[in-house]
Amino acid sequence: MSTPTLQEHFLIDWKLVGRRIRELRGFDTKQSEIAAAIGVAQSHISAIENGQGEIGALILLRIARHYNKTIEWLLTGKDAKLS
Repeated sequence: MSTPTLQEHFLIDWKLVGRRIRELRGFDTKQSEIAAAIGVAQSHISAIENGQGEIGALILLRIARHYNKTIEWLLTGKDAKLS
């Protein structure tokens, strides 16, 4: 008989994700500049920063790489703890 593994379950607050991305962008960078850097429209960055729906994995990866952050940090505000 196998024992179920303990898994962490959480819901993603997309407004908080958008807020973290907005803070990373700062005041010196326009939405259009980050949009061009990651290959999306400026309106998409606006929607992301305002928490309007889920962000796709590819876009999260591009944003994470652009800002040298982890996807986990973008989603939760916490980095993974290395064991």
